[in-house]
Amino acid sequence: MLNAPRTPARRRTLAGILLLATVAGTSACTPTIGVPVADDAANPQCAEVVLAVPDMLGDLPKVKTDSQATAAWGASGAAVTLRCGVTPPEPTTTGCQGVPSAAGSVDWIVADDGKGTWTFVTYGRDPAVEVQIPPSVSSDHSSSFVSDLNRAVSKVEQTRYCM
Repeated sequence: MLNAPRTPARRRTLAGILLLATVAGTSACTPTIGVPVADDAANPQCAEVVLAVPDMLGDLPKVKTDSQATAAWGASGAAVTLRCGVTPPEPTTTGCQGVPSAAGSVDWIVADDGKGTWTFVTYGRDPAVEVQIPPSVSSDHSSSFVSDLNRAVSKVEQTRYCM
C-alpha cells in the first residue's frame, strides 16, 4: 500500500482526516462555559430555542456550554448565559416588561440581585427561558442586546402577557 497511486478518492480521504484533526485540535482550545441545567431542559421546545440563538449577542461571540438547553456569549468569568427550561414565573405586577424587536415583542421579568447581576426570565411562556448578565458584562454593556434573543425565545408560544 506504500506505493499505491494517489487517486482522487484517496486524496479526499486524506484531506478529510486532516480536517478532522485540525477541528479536534482547535476545539480543544475553545473555552467551555459552565451553565447549570434547568429542570425542564429536555423539553423539545428548548432545542428549538437553542438552535435559534444568534452567534453574536451585541459584540459578544457565542461560546460552548456544558449543559443541555443552554447557550453563552462572551468569555469565562464574563459570559451572558441562557438556560431554557426554567420554572415559568408566577404572575407579578413588578419587573415585567415587554422588550420589542424586529422579531416581535417578548415579555421578560427583570431582576437585579443588588450585586450587579441582571436576570431576565421570559413571562407567559412554558418552558421559560432565563438570561443572566453578570456585572463583568453589565458594567460596560447595555442590556438592550436581550432583544436579540426575541426571535429564539419566540419559538415557545406566549400564553400570558405583562400587565
